[in-house]
Amino acid sequence: MPLAASDTIVALATARGLSAIAMVRLSGSEAVSIAARRFGPADLNDVVSNSATVGFLRSSDEEDIDQVVATIFRAPASVTGEDVVEITCHGGDFASHLIISSLVESGARPARPGEFTERAFLNGKIDLAQAEAVADIIHAGSRKAHQVSIAQMKGGYSDLLEQIRQEMLDLCALVELELDFSEEDVAFADRKRLDDLLAESKALLTRLLASYRYGSVVRDGVRIVIGGRPNAGKSTLLNALVGFDRAIVSEIPGTTRDEIEAEAEFEGLRFRFFDTAGLRETMDVLEAEGVRRAESSIKRADALLYVFDATVGLDENETAFLNNLQTSHPGLHVFRIANKIDLVEGDYAPEAFDKVEGQDFELSALAGLKDEHIVQPVLEAVLRAVRGEASYSEGAIVVTNDRHRDHLEKAMVGLMNAARSLAAGESGDLLALDLRIAMQELGAITGATTNEDVLGRIFSRFCIGK
Repeated sequence: MPLAASDTIVALATARGLSAIAMVRLSGSEAVSIAARRFGPADLNDVVSNSATVGFLRSSDEEDIDQVVATIFRAPASVTGEDVVEITCHGGDFASHLIISSLVESGARPARPGEFTERAFLNGKIDLAQAEAVADIIHAGSRKAHQVSIAQMKGGYSDLLEQIRQEMLDLCALVELELDFSEEDVAFADRKRLDDLLAESKALLTRLLASYRYGSVVRDGVRIVIGGRPNAGKSTLLNALVGFDRAIVSEIPGTTRDEIEAEAEFEGLRFRFFDTAGLRETMDVLEAEGVRRAESSIKRADALLYVFDATVGLDENETAFLNNLQTSHPGLHVFRIANKIDLVEGDYAPEAFDKVEGQDFELSALAGLKDEHIVQPVLEAVLRAVRGEASYSEGAIVVTNDRHRDHLEKAMVGLMNAARSLAAGESGDLLALDLRIAMQELGAITGATTNEDVLGRIFSRFCIGK
């Protein structure tokens, strides 16, 4: 998979397009000498580490390309652990393209996606979980996603896994030592400590796995579908929730025929709202397709805001539909919204709407367009539902990565089997095998145990220059 690690690589480290400045980065054992061949008047070979020098970057035929600032970071005190040169030039694609071409002619190789971060991992500057956190920071779509990624990049998550893995390794070594002295009937491992360690490890993994559901919405956003009968006020509610006219509002039933998406950030999370076609039987081909898509969208949602007209109430078909959802999609959080409450005369208490506190709401979406406090309790209820019972403070460890979840689940199986072996008094070789499986899975998260195919898949999702 990897090309020669001894190659010096080069890539644009900033986004393409018009900007004030751009940065071209080199990394490798020849980074300084390659840059020095194209830089003047100062000789970069003589420049000390962690210092910047102003000069001109030249082409192979000695023509000045741009006035730049070259910053030198010498190994191992650099982001990749290798010699690194960062060349800051004027923004725009043309100058940076000419600079990269000149440096390639001088001996550098264009970097692959994620190759700078990959070298940082291979040179021990960061572990694999931290490397993935770098990509997560780049792709973060909300403040909470950014916070979780920063916490993982700092290494607290990795330290926690490595600590428990190291304790397992020590005890596993003692168990295996007993096997070598089985004929002497000598016990080296502390069975009480082993039992306690397994219990602590299972509790830790249980907590981490439980955080994944919340972590997935931190990463991808909370998918909220707004459904209901035509003309119930779904589009008006969408506009009230996001704070602007995103959806077309009309008194004509069936106005929304396709899915409309809008986003808003609430309490640091990205809320993705989908206003769908009204759920009803129809002979209109386009509207029927909209209804089909609405039902499909509900199946992929984290939460459903089911809107109905408070002046009409819920009919038997709607009640049956919502009850069936609880059976067919037990993970879906359903909230019933009695809309147009301002049009109801007297107390509102239809028999078909047995209101559940914190789950069902009576409001006027039209009034919510002018006063955000009217719809805010709905957002708060959705937030509580997707968070679950646990509370996550800033910097808390939250699992957001599918790969990590898979390895944690496999590690949990190994721990459960080890606990059963220990309780049943089975042979030490089975116990050691189960512990080894758990350790290998935990090590795969941080990169302590991995292979080139896994690294290739991980770093291929990085952008070039990172």
